[in-house]
Amino acid sequence: MPESSTKDPLAEAFEIERDRLRAVAHRMLGSHADAEDVVQEAWLRLSRQNAATIHNLGGWLTTVVGRISLDLLRSRQARPEASYDDRLSEFVVTLDDGPVPEDDAVLADSVGLALLVVLESLGPGERLAFVLHDLFAVPFDEIGKILGKSTAAAKMLASRARRKVQAHRHPNGTGRGQREVVQAFLTAARRGDFEELLRVLDPEVELTVDTPSGVVVTLGATKVATGAQLSADAAAQGRTVIVNGRPGVVSWREDGSPLSVLAFTVADGRITGITVVIDPAKLVRMSLPEPV
Repeated sequence: MPESSTKDPLAEAFEIERDRLRAVAHRMLGSHADAEDVVQEAWLRLSRQNAATIHNLGGWLTTVVGRISLDLLRSRQARPEASYDDRLSEFVVTLDDGPVPEDDAVLADSVGLALLVVLESLGPGERLAFVLHDLFAVPFDEIGKILGKSTAAAKMLASRARRKVQAHRHPNGTGRGQREVVQAFLTAARRGDFEELLRVLDPEVELTVDTPSGVVVTLGATKVATGAQLSADAAAQGRTVIVNGRPGVVSWREDGSPLSVLAFTVADGRITGITVVIDPAKLVRMSLPEPV
């Protein structure tokens, strides 16, 4: 962190940029802790740089933050289990008291949670190009330099990312539509209705269960439907919630300690992803509502 900013013009100039740089890194990485680390690294690099050679400090810092974030995203891609564990505590869970459907979308977008969920589906290059250009108006020629690609290639990555974002954001039009799909899944799971489960599950659905023994991933509608009773049992005594802009369920034990958190991703009327967290050590790291 810069010291004595009132005496150091460079540190003072950096502090002016800090909030924007943190926002860029957070959109890129989806983690407040990682964003803080990136901004701190950017300051260290700036402090070792001859400031007289920097003609546009804001642009220079954005480039540095972009490159550091890109390296982290690529590292995550190589070790996905590490990033998953680090970001569990980033889950934002709020009780779903049934607002007007349109309000769900507004709420999720206002804090950026729904967008962060969608950004997770993008490749590192796509994510950087989209975030820097569409959210922070960085020119494509500068984005291309960060990526080591041409301006045209950077434009293509951003365009591809934009299409994915548009395709995934609020695919059912309203929060109510997503809730209804999740409720149909839970009801079918409790009844053991295998055919109905296959109807509401995407053929390539991914179920991720975080247990005390580790993370277990199940792929495909048939396999997920076969083990769907786990999700139904975990949700049976729970309350509906919003988890990072997605419909979910949180359950508590009789003593008030958290039992499980479920989050569902819904697209085109089907469930494409289910995350179930039942590891007590992970649950206590989350910011969960009080039992009601």
